Amino acid sequence: MEHFEESLHRDLYSFLVSLKEADSRIPECPDVEGKWEEIAKAYLPDGIREFSDYPSVSLGWMMYIGMSVAKFWDMEWGIYSKVENLYAYMRDKRGYDALDEYIREDVLQLSGAGYTDLEKLVGECASRVYNALRHQNIEPGTKEAFHAYVACLHQLYLMGAFIQLNRMGYHMTKMN
Repeated sequence: MEHFEESLHRDLYSFLVSLKEADSRIPECPDVEGKWEEIAKAYLPDGIREFSDYPSVSLGWMMYIGMSVAKFWDMEWGIYSKVENLYAYMRDKRGYDALDEYIREDVLQLSGAGYTDLEKLVGECASRVYNALRHQNIEPGTKEAFHAYVACLHQLYLMGAFIQLNRMGYHMTKMN
């Protein structure tokens, strides 16, 4: 599974760099990355439930979540880092089905072309990941399928954070 996740990482990251949505140097944000496990545990019941009927939504929402955590980190991390269940905090604003809209409108403050362009970008990334997952030929409902799904979510979370860090002007440069 480690190879699969590394492959997802390379594919998504090179795709985002080609679109200039991410820097060529991978950003580091330990605070945002440190929230991954807590968010994943909270998200999994909703994500797994939705996956069979709406796989791109189940995957794509995690990219939005990564973006929002990066935005929270930049805004008021002292407050948001203490929120007991950050995923539930976001989901409960409008419900799971409208999580994407809440994040684009209220957290990222997008409208117009920025709003629809991000929707397309997240949709494309979720589709790429879902296609890669399907090509693994993993039997649904197995332990291996679960681990593959979590690997997909992890990479989408990270890529969402990377996109948002880039959009907020955080650019990784080599220090001498």
